[in-house]
Amino acid sequence: MDESVEAPDAVHRGEHRWPMALAVLVVAALQQVFPHSFRSVPPIVYQAVLIGFLLVLIIGDPGRIDRDKPWLHRTTSIMIGVITVANMGAVIRLVQGIIDDAAFSEAGRLLAIGGTVWVINVIAFALWFWDLDQGGAVARARGDGRITRAFVFPESSLPEHEEHGWYPKFVDYLMLSFSTATAFSPTDVSAVKPWSKLLMMAESLTSLGVAVLVLARAINTLPS
Repeated sequence: MDESVEAPDAVHRGEHRWPMALAVLVVAALQQVFPHSFRSVPPIVYQAVLIGFLLVLIIGDPGRIDRDKPWLHRTTSIMIGVITVANMGAVIRLVQGIIDDAAFSEAGRLLAIGGTVWVINVIAFALWFWDLDQGGAVARARGDGRITRAFVFPESSLPEHEEHGWYPKFVDYLMLSFSTATAFSPTDVSAVKPWSKLLMMAESLTSLGVAVLVLARAINTLPS
């Protein structure tokens, strides 16, 4: 046996699915916080839909995310779209309620609703960043250079601090989304494509609008 033959490069192993799946399950669980007027469908139906999507993805690509199948990518995108549309509906109802001076009798209740909308918004955008950048998780793991990166992470320019073949995974995009939602601007990650810049703008505007309106309304509900 020729010992000079190199072993398969470990960087081509796909990332674990559980961080993304856990984020989706958190979204499903948070539906219980919303009052009935904020729900497009009963929570059990929404939760069943999201869990159904996850099961399809896990069965179609068990273990690590490493199967380059168009239908798997489309299924992931549809699932993220469902989360986004449902949360945007909650955002609209929340803003309408605040503008129309709806009966938010307790500041704590209003903050819980606003906080839930904000957390789901962070997860939804993290999923979009993760799903769209460089063609998705499988393409990033394989180092497919046909689609250039949309986000430049600091690890890319500091290879001496990372393992060989580092590439961004879901947790990295979750941090990017959280930073965008809290700082309302890029932090250590740069968006270098128009669509990535527009998505970050949309997340910042949504987070800023929800935070300002919810806090202002919550303060008004406090006893004088």
